[in-house]
Amino acid sequence: MASLGDAAAQRGPLAGRGAGRRSGKVARFAGTLILVAALTACGTRSQEPDLEGFSAEEIFRRGEYELEVGSRADRAVRYFSEVERLYPYSQWAKRALIMQAFAHHRDREYEEARAAAQRFLDTYPGDDEAAYAQYLLALSFYDQIEDVGRDQGITFQALRALREVIERYPDSQYARSSILKFDLAFDHLAGKEMEIGRYYLRRGHYNASINRFRVVVEDFQTTTHTPEALHRLVESYLALGLTDQAQTAAAILGHNFQSSPFYGDSFRLLTGQGLAPDAAGEGWLRDIYRQTILGQWL
Repeated sequence: MASLGDAAAQRGPLAGRGAGRRSGKVARFAGTLILVAALTACGTRSQEPDLEGFSAEEIFRRGEYELEVGSRADRAVRYFSEVERLYPYSQWAKRALIMQAFAHHRDREYEEARAAAQRFLDTYPGDDEAAYAQYLLALSFYDQIEDVGRDQGITFQALRALREVIERYPDSQYARSSILKFDLAFDHLAGKEMEIGRYYLRRGHYNASINRFRVVVEDFQTTTHTPEALHRLVESYLALGLTDQAQTAAAILGHNFQSSPFYGDSFRLLTGQGLAPDAAGEGWLRDIYRQTILGQWL
C-alpha cells in the first residue's frame, strides 16, 4: 500500500507552482552551492556549524540542498528546524515547518512527519499549504497500512485523515488522490473481514464466518469483496442447512454480479442440491434483496 511514489507527495509542498518558479531552480541551486561552501567552512571549526550568522533564507536553502543530495533527511531537518528556532513567525519558518514534514515522510519517519504536519495545521490553519500538510498527515498513516493479516487500527486513522483532505480541501490538487486512497483503504478493511471470515469457514465455524461476511455485505458493499462475501454466505448457510438464506444470498449475487465467477460457483452449489438462486424466506438478506433489488425500503 505504500505511496511514496505518489507524485504530489514526491514533488514536495513547493511544487506545482508553474514553470516560472521551476525556471529559477538551477540558478538557485548554484547559489546554494556557495552557501554550502560557507556553511561547510564553518563546520571545520566544530562538529556542527553555528548558523546564527546566516539569514533565514540561507539556512533554508542549505536544508533544501541537503534534501536534494543527501541519502537521509536528518541533516535537512536540522537546518529547517534552525530556521524555526532562529526566525520564528517568519515566512521562512512557515516554509521550513512544512519541509520538515515532507523530509520526515520521505524517510518513512511517519510519527515525526505527522507531528510536523499537525504543528503546521495548528499554527497556520488557513494557509495555502494547509491542504498539503493535511495530505502529508494522511499519507503518514496510509503508507503504514500493512497486509490484511494485521491489525487495521492504522487503516481507520488513514481513512479519517484522508476524509479531512476530501471534506476540508475539496478543490485542492490533493483531493482526487485522497479519494482514490480512501477507496483503497476502505477496500483494505473489507479484505480484513474477508480474511477472518474465510478462517472461520475453513474450520467449520459457520456462524462466526457468517457474521464477518455479513459485515462486508452490509458495511462494505461498494468494495471489490462483496461478490465473494455473498458466495461465502451461500457456502456457510448451505453447510448449516439454511437453504432460504443461501438462495437469497445467491439471488443478490446473481442480480448484482452475474458475470462474477463467484456467482457461477454459488449457482453450481445450489443446483447440485436441487435449489435455485431465488429470494426465499425472511431475514437480513431478504431485507437487502427488497431494498437494493426491488426498491422496497418500507
